[in-house]
Amino acid sequence: MIKDNNLTNDDLINDADGGMPRLLEIMRRLRDPETGCPWDIEQDFASIAPYTIEEAYEVADAIERGDMGDLEGELGDLLLQTVYHTAMGEEAGHFTFDTVTRAISDKMVARHPHVFSTESRDKSAEQQTADWESIKAAERAGKSERGALDGVAIGLPALLRALKLQKRAARVGFDWPSTDQVLDKINEESRELVEACGTLSQTEIEEEFGDLLFVMANLGRHLNLDPEAALRSANAKFTRRFAAVEAKLAERGKTPAQSDLAEMDALWDVVKTEE
Repeated sequence: MIKDNNLTNDDLINDADGGMPRLLEIMRRLRDPETGCPWDIEQDFASIAPYTIEEAYEVADAIERGDMGDLEGELGDLLLQTVYHTAMGEEAGHFTFDTVTRAISDKMVARHPHVFSTESRDKSAEQQTADWESIKAAERAGKSERGALDGVAIGLPALLRALKLQKRAARVGFDWPSTDQVLDKINEESRELVEACGTLSQTEIEEEFGDLLFVMANLGRHLNLDPEAALRSANAKFTRRFAAVEAKLAERGKTPAQSDLAEMDALWDVVKTEE
């Protein structure tokens, strides 16, 4: 009987149409303490977490580039991270893949009463957002999260966490009423950073630099911009333009190391003009 079960499992692993059960069985086999992969067996939640974050960013990158072929693969990589964590949770007796999927399904149904219950769908997007936040607030209260900032994950990328903290504070009235006041605060923090660079320790300079970044994230929120997306776009632009500078240097038989700042800066201006 055991032999037949093993054969069935092997058939599932090699079934291209095996879907989610196939992936779950692959992970189970990878984590098998006797016959699995030594590397996979050694992993735990903390060691896998950085890969989970990395895969989420690679999904965002594929979307940014509009590469649907890459997106398909990256979504699979991200799905594997969920399977990995749920496998470890099941091994430790914390939860299973089924309980995880049940929890998110219950949450989606509860947060969309205008779709899955009798509540009217005749609402503006703003009202639906307000209702969503009210439901989330009630869920946090049920978890004994009393403070306005409770539950904002510490492990989030710093820029994203800054934005979430500011949104939470704004909901309870702790926010500048206008963009002009945010700009005034940016000027103030910029001056403090300049002063710190000349007189304070490296730790204090870092603190002032962090304050400036935090206010910049707030400005993005007031301008209805996603600071993370804006910075990704700036990174992409810098990468594109610097590659163009390198190409122009190559036409002159040079590399950046064989050039100097004046030449590269002039080529940078040419690239900007050509764009």
